[in-house]
Amino acid sequence: MRITAAVLRDVSRERPYGSSRPVAIEELDLGAPREGEVLVRIAAASLCHSDLSVVNGDRVRPLPMALGHEAVGVVEAVGPGVDRVAAGEHVALVFVPSCGHCKRCDEGRPALCSTAAAANGSGGLLHGPSLLRDASGAFVHHQLGVSAFADYAVVAQESVVSIPADVPFTVASMFGCAVLTGAGAVINTAAIRPGQSLAVFGLGGVGLSAVLGARAAGAFPIVAVDPVPAKRDLALRLGASHAFDPADAVEAIRDLTGGGLDVVIEAVGSARVIADCLAAVDRGGRVVSVGLPAPGRMLDAVPALAFAGEGKSLIGSYMGDAVPRRDIPRYLDLWRAGLMPVEQLHTGTVALADLNDAMESLASGEAIRQVIRTSQTLPFDLPGTAD
Repeated sequence: MRITAAVLRDVSRERPYGSSRPVAIEELDLGAPREGEVLVRIAAASLCHSDLSVVNGDRVRPLPMALGHEAVGVVEAVGPGVDRVAAGEHVALVFVPSCGHCKRCDEGRPALCSTAAAANGSGGLLHGPSLLRDASGAFVHHQLGVSAFADYAVVAQESVVSIPADVPFTVASMFGCAVLTGAGAVINTAAIRPGQSLAVFGLGGVGLSAVLGARAAGAFPIVAVDPVPAKRDLALRLGASHAFDPADAVEAIRDLTGGGLDVVIEAVGSARVIADCLAAVDRGGRVVSVGLPAPGRMLDAVPALAFAGEGKSLIGSYMGDAVPRRDIPRYLDLWRAGLMPVEQLHTGTVALADLNDAMESLASGEAIRQVIRTSQTLPFDLPGTAD
């Protein structure tokens, strides 16, 4: 079938993106779902810093690539052997499918599935090579097995999680990456306990989702750190008890806690910020890093004695160590209960044609989660629910 999709052909650091326009809206040919695959009509997709990192070359991916990895939609058709979803179901798309039988999947850590990592790195799908071709007949790669900045996508059935049909698409579109990664870093990776102290450095969609996860898990105090005052204010509305500018954060945290925090979530992707996070935790404290630094960045200014001498730990968290089929329904239940109001992260809705402008808003720090409306035929916000 013929689809409309956002395609990146060459990386670009030239800003503003609204002027340089590195992403083009193109018509592509999309193959039919093969065994184990599903065709999804995309209703809404969220714009994430990981998308921007592909555009500017910080995350090296095979090009050309059809972008978009955080989205929600409706299953249109299924290929042979599909038993997880059926046509007509609403689904959240997940950027790491899992094979179910590699070492990490056997350990219950599907976010680190080695088979999925290889498929995502190749620009293909879990069950085969790319199904996208451009007007010349050349292959276009999939981004993280999803490519959701489009009106339709074919994905592995392992890349979708069925969700209730009454959840607004603007809300559901943020659960496949921002919430899984941010809340998961707190709940799964850090395994925060009620009453433990926590800070989040970096208040984008992932960082603010970590604030929501910390609030739901009963952490206190919850400290939010970001250079943008409006983001600090939003974090306070979402459940943070204190908020600081990064220039003042470490000293302020030590004063507040009498020495340091139990857990710090690093959601910036900066080696310097990781060092600040280690300075902000108390003896025996944990830093969970979810940010994605550019390749080649090395840790420095980190006292080696902080680990054996002070018992501190630095832990990586990919996709929040999530088990998507378990965690997305749980987080949606928290949303229904008012404990995870992710709709407050929604800072705007834009058309697919305006994607370059939306990327500039994200890069400038103005936006948190912009939702790309990819379909004009699906109801964007369902009756009786808030945008």
